[in-house]
Amino acid sequence: MPSARSPRRTAERDAAPAKATLREVARRAGVHVATASRALNEQTRVLVAPATAARVLLAAQELDYRPNHLARSLKTQRSSTIGVVVPDLTNPLFPPIVRGIEDRLARAGYVALVASTDNDDEREGHALREMQARYVDGLILATAQRGQSAIVEAASQQSPIVLLNRVLDNHRLPSVSVDDQAGVRASVAHLIELGHRRIAYVAGPQRLSSGHLRYLAFAQGMAAAGMEADPALVVFAEDFTEQEGYRCAAELLGRRRRFSAVLAGNDLLALGVLRLFDARGIACPAQCSLVGFNDMPLMDRVTPPLTTVHLPCYDAGFEAAALLLERIGHPGAPPEARLLPPELIVRGSTARPPARRR
Repeated sequence: MPSARSPRRTAERDAAPAKATLREVARRAGVHVATASRALNEQTRVLVAPATAARVLLAAQELDYRPNHLARSLKTQRSSTIGVVVPDLTNPLFPPIVRGIEDRLARAGYVALVASTDNDDEREGHALREMQARYVDGLILATAQRGQSAIVEAASQQSPIVLLNRVLDNHRLPSVSVDDQAGVRASVAHLIELGHRRIAYVAGPQRLSSGHLRYLAFAQGMAAAGMEADPALVVFAEDFTEQEGYRCAAELLGRRRRFSAVLAGNDLLALGVLRLFDARGIACPAQCSLVGFNDMPLMDRVTPPLTTVHLPCYDAGFEAAALLLERIGHPGAPPEARLLPPELIVRGSTARPPARRR
């Protein structure tokens, strides 16, 4: 085995082209180093005359210059990096959200550092601390836990923060969210308009903000229609998964209470309900209608195509990144809450309830 100082390795190292420096870029462009630095930074390029900036960019391209972001972050405690924390990246809801974030950040010369916490408080806190130790310039938190300790701790470090898909009770932090409650109320109204009166609800986990708020919206939607949600027709899932949807649907049937429609806390739960219907020979929607929430990809391809609430996930991520960039530029601005509208997508899984036998 060759040693660390073998002639072969020394020759390879000597043959490798040296990286161009900022000073070399400035020299080729005929400008001061500080001017070259400003021209290469998208945030400060407006301070440089357009012709000069173009000359610096051309020199950097010709020299294949790559800025040393690590050295810059150690010097300025800024990294052009944004920390993004999501509860579960395998959930089809989050990839389009992250894509929206990345697309908006890229326009401003930032990149996203993404962590998935699996809805675990300890992992969430660890991810936030590690991101702040790496001098991220801000945080976008799509955390789902109803507890606020990790968010409060992150905010205490003076990092610009935007919440995504949730808000704090005291509205201390800016947020971008979809109006989940409006989506649930629209689903309830759709079923009632079709003639359903006995509506069951498979609720998401109540430890998560989305699960809790959607359950409250179901009760409110029923009350707004002059009906009370029957507690015997409400089952609470432990997780937003297809397996839990199947279990909850089986529990509903085991209670032997009449219902003609099921509203599910998200599409994965709805798929579990649909699988249970298939196993028990219950025709959907002829015998029981079903509504999901989220409008995941391929929900129009299941049998029957699922009526569900569409969330503008990409737009939510894009708006969250835009709001965070505004906070970075104007740290003293008051918190702003942006609420995006959902849309009920009616497909083949809902119909009028079956006529009752005399």
